[in-house]
Amino acid sequence: MYSKDYSYTVQPQSLECTGSLDSRELRFSRAMVFAIEEINNSTVLLPGVTLGYRIHDSCASVPMAVKVAFQLANGLDPVFKTNENCSRTSTVTAIVGESGSTPSMSMSRITGLFKIPQVSHFATCACLSDKKQYPAFFRTIPSDQFQAAALARLVKFYGWTWIGAIRSDSDYGNNGMGAFLQAAKEEGICVEYSVAYYRTQPISKLRQVANVIRSSTARVVVAFLASGDMRILLEELEREWPPPLQWIGSESWVTDPDMLRFSVCAGAVGFAIPHSVIPGLRDFLLDLSPASVAAVPLLTEFWETAFNCHLREGVSGVGEKECDGSEDIAKLQSPYTDTSQLRVTNMVYKAVYAIAHTIHRLVCEDRANGTARCDKHSSVQPEQVLESLKSINFSQNGYPVVFDVNGDPMAVYELVNWQRGDKGHIEFVTVGHYDASLPAGQEFSMTKDILWADGGTEVPVSVCSERCPPGTRKAVQKGKPVCCYDCLPCAEGEISNQTDSSTCWSCASEFWPGPGRDVCLPKPVEFLSFHEVLGVILATCSVGGACLAIVMATVFYRNRATPIVRANNSELSFLLLFSLTLCFLCSLTFIGRPSEWSCMLRHTAFGITFVLCISCVLGKTIVVLMAFRATLPGSDVMKWFGPPQQRLTVVSFTFIQALICTLWLALKPPFPIKNQTTFKEKIILECALGSAVGFWAVLGYIGLLALLCFVLAILARKLPDNFNEAKFITFSMLIFCAVWITFIPAYVSSPGKFTVAVEIFAILASSFGLILCIFAPKCFIIIFQPEKNTKKHLMGKVSSKAL
Repeated sequence: MYSKDYSYTVQPQSLECTGSLDSRELRFSRAMVFAIEEINNSTVLLPGVTLGYRIHDSCASVPMAVKVAFQLANGLDPVFKTNENCSRTSTVTAIVGESGSTPSMSMSRITGLFKIPQVSHFATCACLSDKKQYPAFFRTIPSDQFQAAALARLVKFYGWTWIGAIRSDSDYGNNGMGAFLQAAKEEGICVEYSVAYYRTQPISKLRQVANVIRSSTARVVVAFLASGDMRILLEELEREWPPPLQWIGSESWVTDPDMLRFSVCAGAVGFAIPHSVIPGLRDFLLDLSPASVAAVPLLTEFWETAFNCHLREGVSGVGEKECDGSEDIAKLQSPYTDTSQLRVTNMVYKAVYAIAHTIHRLVCEDRANGTARCDKHSSVQPEQVLESLKSINFSQNGYPVVFDVNGDPMAVYELVNWQRGDKGHIEFVTVGHYDASLPAGQEFSMTKDILWADGGTEVPVSVCSERCPPGTRKAVQKGKPVCCYDCLPCAEGEISNQTDSSTCWSCASEFWPGPGRDVCLPKPVEFLSFHEVLGVILATCSVGGACLAIVMATVFYRNRATPIVRANNSELSFLLLFSLTLCFLCSLTFIGRPSEWSCMLRHTAFGITFVLCISCVLGKTIVVLMAFRATLPGSDVMKWFGPPQQRLTVVSFTFIQALICTLWLALKPPFPIKNQTTFKEKIILECALGSAVGFWAVLGYIGLLALLCFVLAILARKLPDNFNEAKFITFSMLIFCAVWITFIPAYVSSPGKFTVAVEIFAILASSFGLILCIFAPKCFIIIFQPEKNTKKHLMGKVSSKAL
């Protein structure tokens, strides 16, 4: 933080840092010193050449960073410095830093004008990759562009589609969060809220952000915050903790040891720079004594704060006791002494070595024996270092150092999880890795289970709407993000076989959705089968009718010499029984799976056999009328309608029907079809008529003969009962006509296989009507009343009727 007093009446005060020392940043600066001393003592890298350094405190603020940039470019006296042995100009050759993105941007805009290369260890804003604005900027830490994409894929990987987003209101937070939100949008992730905060903003802004978090429904929060901003935010949330949240953090705070005191963040997950080992660094950090510390103001402030004692006289704000040398820094629990997670520290180490290797290439000549000869009096200009730094490529302690055209390193991260250890303390645990150089879909590799905010391994859920199961589709709720939707069942005939499907699609024509509408199943094929109850009943009636006709024919044949058989034209009677047998049996062709032959056979057989049957009935009716008139004196009408004429009449009427059927079959015969229009959910196998004219011509011809027979039977109904069968023929024709008149609307309106059943019923009903009305009374007399089967009885009845 810095103070300012712009009254415009006096000269402004010099900018000064206020607040406590960041011991983590102190470790970074000490790591730089360690690396420089290691290089100065090296016999391989820059042998005989001594590197000097200056350490400035930018106070993590833009004004101070600008001031430092001018000091470094112009050679002004530094605020803090060590190593006074440099004999060259005070203008620096290269800069290591700054930690923050916004201060780095301000510094690079100035130092870039002087072509002074700047290598940052912790400035991750993707905007710094723009070489037009920052031509002299390099960094050893990956750009936030990679981290943002990795965070979005992490959120997508665990199925979180409803999240909250918090960022620092700075270049680091705004640019990083902007890249994340774009990547999240591409991954189909919705953001309930996106709020920003910076530590210098009013407390009311901080509380507003905290209240947004408390009142939200998203259970996962992505925090793209600088470590200082995150610390202040969590301190505010401590006043009233929201429901358990799953924190997803950026590398700025997710590996900051000072943040571990916020136990509410247990289970936090985030990407971090891979941890490393720097041999000798811990010993160097701990190699401090009160005497050596007192010579460096930064170390003095750190020492006094850490041990609550004072080294300087008259300094307020520190402990009352004097530091007496009994302080043991090795036992100090501080981010400065914590070297178990050297992540960003290694980036400082690599930045120093990158500059050193660059200078080595400029002033040294490597020999074949592995040694080097360096000209320590050579003048090295910043622009030379800048150009050489672009092509640097080496490894230090197994860590590669190379920059791409934007000055960025290869993006490799560790996935870090905050887990409680055996003693109950929260620790950083590496649970996976992310390598942006690998092919898409292979960047992640998990090595351990993540312990989430609730302490378990079950992945928490953060969605606006529950996932839509197969068989439903998503319908976005009006006025809400696409992640907020209702699950609507698929429409009839449509399915969805995926979870969270946006659409349903229709099944193929011969398929239909299953009960759950999540799979297309073959439509059941339906036809009147011999294996179903209706088919069995109709087939039984058909066979039974045929057997009845055969039995009656047998009875008539065995009693063919009796008066009752001879009086009823035995020849036409046998032909009628034969045709009725065929009528009963032809109904069987309507049962079973339709085929090309069965479709042609069923209609033609039905038409021809029925015409044969009606022709026989018509013949019998004419015979009755002619026989009665032949009994009148002087009548010779029977010679014009004897047996030959009767046969010719039957053959002629039947031939006409046969001709109609032949034309029908020749021009447009019936054929089997799959009817998928009557019922959407099943296929009806049926016979198409082929030609509706042919079908109705067959029925119309049968109806015409039946009507003619009915009229003649009515004319003969008052003849003597025992002499003729006109009354029975009349009843049979009444039944026949009633059945077929009723058949037409029933046939047209019956769906599917019931159309066939109606047709079979009409055939059987009319056939039974004929056989029972015409033959049943005669068979009853033959079998049960043989005394009436005599010529005397028949003639006696006729005489009585005549009188």
